[in-house]
Amino acid sequence: MTSRPLVAILSGAGVSTDSGIPDYRGPQGLWQRDPDAQKLVTYDYYMRDPDIRRRSWLMRGEHPAWRAQPNAAHHAVTALAASGVPVRVLTQNVDGLHQLAGLPDRKVVELHGNARTAICTECGDRTTTEAALARIAAGEDDPACLRCGGILKTATVMFGQALDPDVLAHAMAIAQACGVFIAVGTSLQVQPAASLAGMAAEHGARLVIVNAEPTPYDALADEVIREPIGTALPALLATFG
Repeated sequence: MTSRPLVAILSGAGVSTDSGIPDYRGPQGLWQRDPDAQKLVTYDYYMRDPDIRRRSWLMRGEHPAWRAQPNAAHHAVTALAASGVPVRVLTQNVDGLHQLAGLPDRKVVELHGNARTAICTECGDRTTTEAALARIAAGEDDPACLRCGGILKTATVMFGQALDPDVLAHAMAIAQACGVFIAVGTSLQVQPAASLAGMAAEHGARLVIVNAEPTPYDALADEVIREPIGTALPALLATFG
């Protein structure tokens, strides 16, 4: 029996919009409508300004990700993996919806971290974001690390921060080894995550891009799909099962 080729899926914000999570970078995204909001997720601003931290925690607490449920795209990825096809998801999203849809943690590489965990920027101690938000609800504006008193932040990669080198190396190895690379719901403009598409193509993978807007990698793609992700991705993945 011949082994099935590895299917790597780079998932961006567009995958989660059907779950009610806004696309921050798109033409109608938050960064276009309110550029000042970027300060709330920019590392330098966050670290030096307690008011930015206060506002950032409030934004986290009100974020629709806490109420979001996986949509058809997430479930289609999980179904493909369950069918026996080797699948790895390289996600730019921090919402944890791939795992909530049933995809094992070991099959998900979170390029930009996870918003459901909070980390101390001093000692590295970890807690849940939910616990930090409970402290805010109890009256703390800027909850500090309970172990060392350092600044807490969500375990996400903010603007101005580099990706974890081990996480990036793992993603690069997957991109180089896969037989199919699907970039879905991503503008492919944020580096180094976007470069994974080109890397996969250079190593012989079939490159498929599913995105409403043009991307810098469209010319490299074997197929570009502009249809809505909620229907296009399940239909595409069904061809691999």
